[in-house]
Amino acid sequence: MLTTPRSEANTLQDAPSSAAEPLPDKREATVDRLALRQRLARSIRTVFSFPSVLAALVALMVFLMARGGGVNDPDIWWHLRNAQYLFHYLQFPRVDMYSFTVNGHPWVNPEWLAEIPFYLAWRAWGLLGIKLVTVLAAEGVLLALFYLCTISSGNVKASALATGFAVLLAVVNFGPRTILFGYACLLALLIILERYRQRGHGPLWLLPPLFCLWANTHGSWEIGLIVFGIVIVGGLIEGRWGRVEAVRWSAKQLRNLFLAFGGSVAAVFANPYGAGLVLWSVEYPFRMKLGVAHVQEYLSVDFHSARGKLVLILLIGLLAAALLSNYRWKLTDLLLTAFALYSGLTYERFLFLAAILLSPLIAKFLDFLPPYQPHIDKPVLNGIIMAGVLATFFLWFPSSGRMNKLLAKQYPVGAVSYLKTHEITGLIFNDYLWGGYLEWNDRQARTFIDSRVDVFEDAGVLKDYLDAIGMTDPIEVLDKYHIRYVLLSVQQPIVYLLKRESDWKVLYQSKTAVLFERSSIARAGNAGDMGRAASAREVTAN
Repeated sequence: MLTTPRSEANTLQDAPSSAAEPLPDKREATVDRLALRQRLARSIRTVFSFPSVLAALVALMVFLMARGGGVNDPDIWWHLRNAQYLFHYLQFPRVDMYSFTVNGHPWVNPEWLAEIPFYLAWRAWGLLGIKLVTVLAAEGVLLALFYLCTISSGNVKASALATGFAVLLAVVNFGPRTILFGYACLLALLIILERYRQRGHGPLWLLPPLFCLWANTHGSWEIGLIVFGIVIVGGLIEGRWGRVEAVRWSAKQLRNLFLAFGGSVAAVFANPYGAGLVLWSVEYPFRMKLGVAHVQEYLSVDFHSARGKLVLILLIGLLAAALLSNYRWKLTDLLLTAFALYSGLTYERFLFLAAILLSPLIAKFLDFLPPYQPHIDKPVLNGIIMAGVLATFFLWFPSSGRMNKLLAKQYPVGAVSYLKTHEITGLIFNDYLWGGYLEWNDRQARTFIDSRVDVFEDAGVLKDYLDAIGMTDPIEVLDKYHIRYVLLSVQQPIVYLLKRESDWKVLYQSKTAVLFERSSIARAGNAGDMGRAASAREVTAN
């Protein structure tokens, strides 16, 4: 039998082990790859987690609510023209340039910055671009609200339900509206303040730049200052009153809040119009008496409508939660709830605002829902659901043909083509909702009114328009402004009257619009039209 010396045997036995052992740099590379795989796995589980699915479902609900309606806001057309003027001349409009009734009247455009995304999208993709910006803006606002509810309540399921209910109320502002960017600023403010309330510190230095951006985006920055003030006031005292309690800010916190508030007030003056824009925003609600009384979105909530019934359900739910739950109201939450209910019930357009302010509270009331449990998550199933949501976005996004069909139902597309092909340039008494569309699509048309209610109410034109449409003094108003053409919806009562007046004849009619011409006025040249426009302005001024 052959034998091997012990020293040699040990050497032979140790050799394979020594050869298989990785070198130090290889061992470190293996550890790095393992850590990278773990981080990647955690990232995938986060992306395809149940909270992500809930966010996707909220986004889907917003998309389904916002995809329809076409270009359902009449303001968008003069917004596009303002932005086009800004890009072409590199200056801001300061007087009316679109109508013959208030031409040259001082005017402030507080939404110039929010007009730019819509205009650039229109230049790139036309009507589809406008719809894309609308949907993305609505998605951003509601997903930010979902995040706010989550950090406020700590329950992602309750937050999803609260946000879903908010979507139903927010539909009132779904459209190509600049106020969506204002609400995006409001959500940024609420998220910063909520973090500050929870942690006692936070990036309050962001608030003055935020309000500077906000003041150049939409006049709703005033609402932001009111909300900011309510949050500060809610921490000025400390105590407990039944189920309402308040915790006082520390001296340092209060000093930081006051500095941020003062900086935010100063920041709103950084705009192209200076103090003029600030004063316009402050005076606007007090000057808009006729507008508030007659414009649909400024009316109070109608509890007989579907939207009104949703609001009633919200009120009953809040009352039941206040009576039956053990929730202890923070003074700040109580003040914000009062402000939200007052705003939303008084003016229908502020139901979106009410939804934003009330949703975090509703999420807290739904804390009986079981919390999210990451250990039972199913990333594969979640990924399939999210892929289905994404596919819905692509497959159900409205086509160009559908957008054009909706446009023809909402605006006088055929009538404007008739005006342009027949080179009609006389003074037009037009439907309030169509003024902006005329101004954008037919640059030769001189409109009577558009949806910029403030400037027309200041000059008395809105009252004359309402007198004509309301059949108070229709013929007298048309005579007063030397109107030659009338372009109105076929459903307006004055259409029935003009069809029976011998002095008026129908030039064009469709299912949407009818165009009249006063037969007793001979066709005049541009000089005659301008003379009548000047005369109309003198009458308005007097």
